Amino acid sequence: MSEISDFVRRTFGESDTKRDAGLTTPHDVERFDDIVYGDDPKWQILDVYRPREASGKRLPVIVSIHGGGWVYGNKEVYQFYCMSLAQHGFAVVNYTYRLAPEFKFPASIEDANMVFRWVIDHAEEYGFDVENIFGVGDSAGAHQLGLYAAICTNPAYASKYDFRVPEKFALKAIALNCGVYVIGVGEDLQNPTSTEKLIEDYLPDGGTVEEMEMINVVDHITEQYPPVFFMTCTGDFLIGQAAYLEEGLISNKIPHEFHFYGDREHELGHVFHCNVRLQAAAQCNKDECDFFKKFLK
Repeated sequence: MSEISDFVRRTFGESDTKRDAGLTTPHDVERFDDIVYGDDPKWQILDVYRPREASGKRLPVIVSIHGGGWVYGNKEVYQFYCMSLAQHGFAVVNYTYRLAPEFKFPASIEDANMVFRWVIDHAEEYGFDVENIFGVGDSAGAHQLGLYAAICTNPAYASKYDFRVPEKFALKAIALNCGVYVIGVGEDLQNPTSTEKLIEDYLPDGGTVEEMEMINVVDHITEQYPPVFFMTCTGDFLIGQAAYLEEGLISNKIPHEFHFYGDREHELGHVFHCNVRLQAAAQCNKDECDFFKKFLK
């Protein structure tokens, strides 16, 4: 493992532990934990959260892809954020996936595909409305969700992967939060968690020209891409990435909403929406759920 990946795991872990200290499962959420969706019970596990008042009802689904620079994170770190989404009337799937550098690209994208297939296969058991499946992701999770949405809607791009998406599957809409969409630009990145350095751990060959083209989200957006909610905030070190994504969405005529949170008196940091104690997080999470509800069948 590189020095930068070790740094991310240590510092992000300490920060997230402090952020969530003392939080417990909300009384109005029921949860089903530690369900294995693949062959690896360490890396390929998920939780399902549902509003307790909707027990037995079929609900629209949100699948969450956690962030962490491709090298850090798990479902435990995102449980409280994901349960806050469930409180808006969704069944939420929160999963752990294979991380770099132990597993290289496209392992995490393969895991995303396995989770969406799992949702379809277990719709009856967990009350999933498979006609209304959405996705959320932040930071590196937004990057991965952005790529997966392209795989689902761009056949030429999908052909570059060995796996295939579930037949007739389509994401109704996605939310991309504080994400990275064009790798290697550089002007909006900060040390020591440099995206370019983390990419070296993520990609099999460390970032060849072909690999970098493969993982630039904007390059693979077509007019079939799903509607997008995306956001950034005052203190997001990836703040400049939103403009690249918006350009790609506009040029392909994709319905979208851009939200910017915080101001000079109320500074907000990267992935602030995961801190469910913040009023701004509650507003952001409501905004993205409201966006999804516009597309319910």
